[in-house]
Amino acid sequence: MRFTPRMRQIFQVLLKEPSAISVRQLAEQIGVSRRTVQRELEYISTPLNEYGLTFVSKTGVGIWIEGKEEDKQQLLADSMEGDGYDVGNREERRKRLILEILKEKGLRKLYYYSSQFGVSEATVSTDLEAVEGWLGKYGLAVGRKPGSGISIEGSEESYRRAIRAFIDENIDTRVVREAYGEEGGMLAGMPFADSNVGKILDDRVMERVVAIVQRIGHERIRNMTENSYKGLLIHIAIAIDRILKQEMVEDTEAWKQADAKDEDYRLAKRIVEELEQEFQVSIPEVEVSYICLHIKGAKHERIAWDEEKSLEIESREMQQLVNDMIDVFDPEQGYLMKQDDGFIQGLLAHLQPTLVRLVYGMQIPNPVLEDIKDSYPDMYRSCEKVAKVLEAYTGKQVPEQEIGFLTVHFGAAMVRLEGRKEEIRKVQAGVVCSSGIGISRLMSSKLEKVFRGRMELAAYGKKDITPYIAGKTDFFISSIPMDGLGVPVVYVNPLLSEGDIEKIRQTVYKYERLPGKHKGADSFSSQLEEINLMAAQIGTVIKYMDFFKVDNRISFGELLIAIGERLSPYSDRQEMIREDILRREHIASQVFAEFGFALLHARTKGVTRPEFSICMTKDLGAFSHPYFKGIKMVFVMLVPMDGNLKVNTDIMGYISSMMIEEYEFMDVVARGDKEEIRGALSQHLKRYFNRYIGKLA
Repeated sequence: MRFTPRMRQIFQVLLKEPSAISVRQLAEQIGVSRRTVQRELEYISTPLNEYGLTFVSKTGVGIWIEGKEEDKQQLLADSMEGDGYDVGNREERRKRLILEILKEKGLRKLYYYSSQFGVSEATVSTDLEAVEGWLGKYGLAVGRKPGSGISIEGSEESYRRAIRAFIDENIDTRVVREAYGEEGGMLAGMPFADSNVGKILDDRVMERVVAIVQRIGHERIRNMTENSYKGLLIHIAIAIDRILKQEMVEDTEAWKQADAKDEDYRLAKRIVEELEQEFQVSIPEVEVSYICLHIKGAKHERIAWDEEKSLEIESREMQQLVNDMIDVFDPEQGYLMKQDDGFIQGLLAHLQPTLVRLVYGMQIPNPVLEDIKDSYPDMYRSCEKVAKVLEAYTGKQVPEQEIGFLTVHFGAAMVRLEGRKEEIRKVQAGVVCSSGIGISRLMSSKLEKVFRGRMELAAYGKKDITPYIAGKTDFFISSIPMDGLGVPVVYVNPLLSEGDIEKIRQTVYKYERLPGKHKGADSFSSQLEEINLMAAQIGTVIKYMDFFKVDNRISFGELLIAIGERLSPYSDRQEMIREDILRREHIASQVFAEFGFALLHARTKGVTRPEFSICMTKDLGAFSHPYFKGIKMVFVMLVPMDGNLKVNTDIMGYISSMMIEEYEFMDVVARGDKEEIRGALSQHLKRYFNRYIGKLA
């Protein structure tokens, strides 16, 4: 049962008094005015009835509580527990005020809220002015009627959005944990705990909604992130709760854009049919569209692509939007970011639900937003510029929560880009305990999960470490004292605290960027094999470099056919080359008008060796077809699907960087002399090879 702070005080005084007392005596013990106590006593009968108790007031005698002694003791115990509400915490008090306002749209007097929160009516009035700004963001206003009270004014759609936004913003806070149970019962379908701050929704409605959604068990729902899943449940529960109260969303055109053939729409329709049967209500078609749009706007743990199956986006408009976002983020390194397939695919997958949320004003929580702002301020500011591109595209303001998610995507791309500039290797680490059997194995297991392949881990007992083992190990991780090894040791607690993990992470970061240890004939032989492979692949690229010319009026599709015929005599391989380049083009355009060239690159089964080719028009002028945006040259880089992927990718990555950084090479290409181009390419790859050998030394 919920009690106001002041009601708790009244119960504690009355239940401890052996006989009746006057209202004046009660007010003195609590420390408030007699009038305040009298107004509070108007509401006392309802909670007492639930305990089988009765409030009695007799003129000339006083007031008291009647009932069984055990019921009185139970009420006293419950009132003593309290909810820990801090009346002086302004932020928490105002959140509670919003919660109470959203829970009940009808008229309420200021005294009601004053009594609920244990503050003066003047304080409530000040709090109301503060929360009006929050409500206004969702199209709601506080209506004041002198002598009657306050109420919410706005459309049903705005009202629902405000409820959803409030829960989203506070999904992990004490206010909502109190309202919906401490242990995420909402997800498990368990009954919810009674709340001391009140609920917006009927917990029985929520339980039934959870059961229906879990019973449907659709893959789209199972793949949602935890917060998106919670959001869907809350959204549906809000809709049912409002429909049961005869409150309907206005049937506007904005919610009629869902396609009945769309998979998400069919899923929403199925959910609604189950809800209608469960709650015995008729749900309007507009609610189906509403649920469909929520599903589309949700974030997912997994998306439907991997190394073999790429996400295809048919819209050239979407591809251009991604390119514009990258260009604004970093004009200098944007070109290299566009070559990161994983980043492009991930950003496209993220944008689809993001655009739905922006267009329809849907909110999504970002629990790490403040951490992102604090830890990566420069990256966040760059993504604020990216958000302006989205705002221009949608005509809607991009909230900072979405900017935070963009920062994560772009930040990961920059980390990968920096990693490609450095030679990152796997670190050799040893985990040591007294025997090498118990604790060290447990620590190794945890470290493998944390560092996911960045370290080659081996477990040792203290007596197992020979000069050979020390010679091949970058550093040891130990829970016991070590000395005389000549190798760095990171000392940790066997349970590996967060501080220990951070020390190890810093050490790994250092050794990833240092040359590895090479001891003995086996290591030297391995080095020779690596050098020979790199030399052979570089030699292949130079030897088979191709240069050819095509008609100025050629289309993009015709060019892909010409490339396939040029690089393979076999029709099936020609088709593989065409399809793989086109697949990559569908992810994001490889035509870079700002640099004057296109870079068509792909990993394909259509070639058996790394291929580097250059295509220009017959008069060395610009391609005239609009698709090429006035460029004058097309570079083709193809890598076979074999065991030499890293070596080949590194070589091609160097060449692509060279196109941006080495103006002299581009001047040579522009003159259109095949052997001159081959000579310039050879000189640059020679420098690359020398640097590669230097890093192995």
